[in-house]
Amino acid sequence: MSSPAENYRIYAVKYAHFERRSGDNFIGGDAHDVPMPLDYFVWAVVGQSRTFIVDTGFDQAMASKRGRTITNTVERGLEQIGIRAGEVEDVIVTHMHYDHAGNHSLFPRARYHLQDREMAYCTGRCMCHHALSHPFEPEDVKSMVGRLFEGRVQFHDGASEIAPGLSVHWVGGHTNGLQIVRVHTQRGWVVLASDASHFYANMQEHRPFPVVYNVGDMIEGYEAAHRLASSPNHVIPGHDPAVLTRYPAHDRETEGWIVRLDAETR
Repeated sequence: MSSPAENYRIYAVKYAHFERRSGDNFIGGDAHDVPMPLDYFVWAVVGQSRTFIVDTGFDQAMASKRGRTITNTVERGLEQIGIRAGEVEDVIVTHMHYDHAGNHSLFPRARYHLQDREMAYCTGRCMCHHALSHPFEPEDVKSMVGRLFEGRVQFHDGASEIAPGLSVHWVGGHTNGLQIVRVHTQRGWVVLASDASHFYANMQEHRPFPVVYNVGDMIEGYEAAHRLASSPNHVIPGHDPAVLTRYPAHDRETEGWIVRLDAETR
């Protein structure tokens, strides 16, 4: 019998920004084609005795290469909530795209949690095709292989409980091995959807984001995320700036870039 689920605190930490149009955020475009930028986040899940970082972001060098704007470093964001990156012991990587799997040296002590399918995907024949490989960075993939041979990668196949009240669930879609994260909090079960849904609108309107491996799995992923969450309001998209206005800031200094997802919406 598993231990009772504890109530975790969840922080969304914005570290970068990219100006974009709505027509670029939906398969088939958008008739309105209005500004619809992307914010880039990592998430911290903080329990009584363990802290889990969900995704690792990218650094200034990658921002320059990809034309993104760093607004605050991931390391500084974690420090603002009392987390020292060098002491983190568990990192959950939702998928291996450059904006979720960079900052190679930031977590030297951590065990990385990844789906079997994602490692197979980013090292297999699909990477022969630019349409699928362009969101990946070879150095990110090589770094994960290096951790594997250091004994610092734990693979998961589908659904897996990492700790009481914290589990990962394969959904695929955006990549072949994308996993979402289910977390128990004081307000119920929150699902960190990551890129299963970039924006609220993608999942609410069932209009997929155009960077996708399997459209059917992506749409089914919307349903899976909602089944795992206490309500639709408990599903957190991966890149929507609206997250920062829906949830309360950690404190005055972090208004507009670090919010508490375990708290009720504003």
